[in-house]
Amino acid sequence: MKIILVSAVALVDAEGRVLLARRPEGKSMAGLWEFPGGKIEEGETPEAALIRELHEELGIDTWESCLAPLTFASHSYDDFHLLMPVFVCRKWKGIVQPREGQQLKWVHARDLRNYSMPPADRPLISVLRDLL
Repeated sequence: MKIILVSAVALVDAEGRVLLARRPEGKSMAGLWEFPGGKIEEGETPEAALIRELHEELGIDTWESCLAPLTFASHSYDDFHLLMPVFVCRKWKGIVQPREGQQLKWVHARDLRNYSMPPADRPLISVLRDLL
């Protein structure tokens, strides 16, 4: 089974809310809410992938020193296995904006269960609730 490496981040604002992005129509798992991030390219570290993805997807810049490792997700889908390091970021430059047609929402950790998420993201909810 093919292993896909994806890096994700819990962006936490000054009010302690976490950013969720809704997968746009036309993508696999469209309509589900997820933590921002994306595939780790060949030769890229998980942190570098996140910095690149946050700039491309949300128009914000952050730095490796602002990405704190939190946990990881490991989940088998039908045709691949997802391995996803997850970071927490509380500091970035710029204003979060949807740049790839996705819907964005700032959500309190206690309310994350109210959002339909991909199976790999669901176990992260309790980790974030304990943290925040």
